[in-house]
Amino acid sequence: MRYLPHTPEEISAMLQAVGLSSLEELYSAIPKEARVKGPLSLDPPLDEASLMRHLEELAQKNRAASMLSFLGAGAYEHHFPPAADQLLLRSEYYTAYTPYQPEVAQGTLQVIFEFQTIVSEILGLPVANASMYDGASALAEAVLMARRLTGRERTVLSGGVHPDYVGTVETYVHGIGTGKASLTRVDVGEDGAADVAALTRAIDETTACVVVGYPNFFGVVGDIRKVAEACHQKGALLITVTPDPYALALLESPGALGADIAVAEGQPLGLPPQYGGPNVGLFACRNDRKYLQQVPGRLVGETVDKHGTRGYVLTLATREQHIRRERATSNICTNSGLCATAVTMRMCMLGKRGFVEAARQCLAKAEYLKREIARLDGYALPLPAPTFHEFVVKVRGGDAGRLTRALAEQGIIAGLDLGRIDPQRRDQLLVAVTERHGRGDLDRLVTALAGFSG
Repeated sequence: MRYLPHTPEEISAMLQAVGLSSLEELYSAIPKEARVKGPLSLDPPLDEASLMRHLEELAQKNRAASMLSFLGAGAYEHHFPPAADQLLLRSEYYTAYTPYQPEVAQGTLQVIFEFQTIVSEILGLPVANASMYDGASALAEAVLMARRLTGRERTVLSGGVHPDYVGTVETYVHGIGTGKASLTRVDVGEDGAADVAALTRAIDETTACVVVGYPNFFGVVGDIRKVAEACHQKGALLITVTPDPYALALLESPGALGADIAVAEGQPLGLPPQYGGPNVGLFACRNDRKYLQQVPGRLVGETVDKHGTRGYVLTLATREQHIRRERATSNICTNSGLCATAVTMRMCMLGKRGFVEAARQCLAKAEYLKREIARLDGYALPLPAPTFHEFVVKVRGGDAGRLTRALAEQGIIAGLDLGRIDPQRRDQLLVAVTERHGRGDLDRLVTALAGFSG
């Protein structure tokens, strides 16, 4: 799209329309000390060849792209085939707008319908929406939906929920009711899994929902069936959040274990972990009329036209429901459509068998790495509960930050220093493994850990 600047005549007409005489007057609300004084300090312009050379020099300063990475913590590097990347370059995917007019948007609607089907099958719940911004906002929307459904305000969050997701929930509820005071955190158990007993004690008649990670932020897979039973006995809903849906290729689905609403981060299914985004959120819930009326975003349904030909439409929601103040549901639309399309393409190419095989490789390689690290002097696996492809390592010397800096000098991103999240975990490292890691990559990390002086 070309940039079309306003002409001086247009600027003058707009100022006149709002009763101002100059742009300076328009910006009068900005304190003078906050304004830039004089021209910006910019380097002189470059010709095209010089600019390209300059950009290449800047790009070469970024070493991370060429480093061996075991960083996860909510963003995971699975294989994304070039074929899907090429298909996404087609102009109709870039230009497709929110498909309110089914007569001209059947392609977009079908893609979204397929996306919803994939999400429903992975999360094990019959109703899935047409994508959210990311896993964090999907969780926040689920919490708001639970509050609307139950008429209650309080949310109980397991300590294994991703801290960034918790921060997003805090932001969403900040101006509603008692705000952050409506959120209760319950620490994980000593094994790293959700503390079922503590969560059960935290549920009362004011609790709208309980949120647990499945697997959780520490990579641990806990028993959510018992949490679901405790929630339902007291009229609360269970919300599960899954950082990497590949885990659900091997685990029982959240829906099968009693979750009322399940959300996940869809980035691992079809988007590279590029500079923190864009991502795509997955959201599914029970098939209940009350739930359908409260689902955020859009729902695409399958129907037939007057000739009996199959077609797709937005259904069970009106455009106006997004502007009903406190009774409104969120409108997540065009900007997430391309990301949902990427996930749909990738998953269709992978297929069910490919999905399960990739997950098996993740699990097997992570278990191999866990065994090898546990054999090293000065290292331990402090959380004994089962994990999928991510796990916590207690490091030699007690300073995970120092270790990650030392290994970075060897071209290895060893994982996430958990001391950045919680100072009490400064001796712990969160390590993630995917199917992209080879045996040599895993052994290289083990060798580097063994050589770390601590």
